Amino acid sequence: MTESASAITTQGLIRRFGTTTAVDGVDLDIGRGEIYGFLGPNGAGKSTLVRVLCTLLRPSAGTATVAGYDVVEHPEKVRVRIGVALQDAALDDRQTGRELLVLQGRLYGLRSAEIKRRLVEVLDLVDIGQAIDRRIGTYSGGMKRRLDLAAALIHNPQVLFLDEPTTGLDPASRASVWAEVRRLNTELGMTIFLTTQYLEEADALADRVGVIAEGHLVAEGSPEALKHSVGQDLIVAEVAGDDPGTLARLLALPGVDDVSVEEGRITISTSNGPATLSPIALALGEGGLEVKSLTMRTPTLDDVFAELTGSHIEAVGP
Repeated sequence: MTESASAITTQGLIRRFGTTTAVDGVDLDIGRGEIYGFLGPNGAGKSTLVRVLCTLLRPSAGTATVAGYDVVEHPEKVRVRIGVALQDAALDDRQTGRELLVLQGRLYGLRSAEIKRRLVEVLDLVDIGQAIDRRIGTYSGGMKRRLDLAAALIHNPQVLFLDEPTTGLDPASRASVWAEVRRLNTELGMTIFLTTQYLEEADALADRVGVIAEGHLVAEGSPEALKHSVGQDLIVAEVAGDDPGTLARLLALPGVDDVSVEEGRITISTSNGPATLSPIALALGEGGLEVKSLTMRTPTLDDVFAELTGSHIEAVGP
């Protein structure tokens, strides 16, 4: 096998369940060391695609390679090179956290000395603390997610799959998982494939985002590029007073593309909100208007999804 710059590739990947097509012709090329966010609502095909890439499901058509190996022709070589933390952690509540990690190491064929070394390294990356020697049945939901992540890392995988890793967690636990994901990528250069329906999660973590809807990959790019591709920055001014010349002055400013005026509110569309904010404030002041507030809103990934699919991602945070 020749070394490739790609950690994950798919070409025309399709997965059907009877007459239902869950993944429909998806093409991906994810580089080594990249955090790739796979964004979409429940039922869009995210988890199905992950299961194909993890060799838990065979594709109905198309090809997929992970860590340089075809998922159909060499599934055993893929499995020893990946770590997987799916939505529902399959943990034995009667074991301690340490017992589970030792067992996981043995299942991957690690020697006792390697397991001891990896335990130290993994527990340094994933914050479990003294709970590692308690029974898993006493863990909170956040602790179980972190233990599942540690188990996925025990054999030092090349590619880590995280399928909605923070669903149902409280904000503090979600922030902890985010920090650990960033650290894995930064310190180990690990490729991470992250599926999520939380917009802020993809925005905060991913180098690139793929947007999936009804099995189709409908957009791909960096979070910033995707947001700028579907809309402009909006600057909203709450004002008091009246000045007929304000509209013309604002439209004459470089970077201002559109202005709408309502009673007490002026909304300015601009291609570069941060650079235009100060000139807008000055233009408003020149007309004698009292500016009560001046705020800027940038497009969100939900705006991207709504633009592409006509609907919003319905994800309810904890």
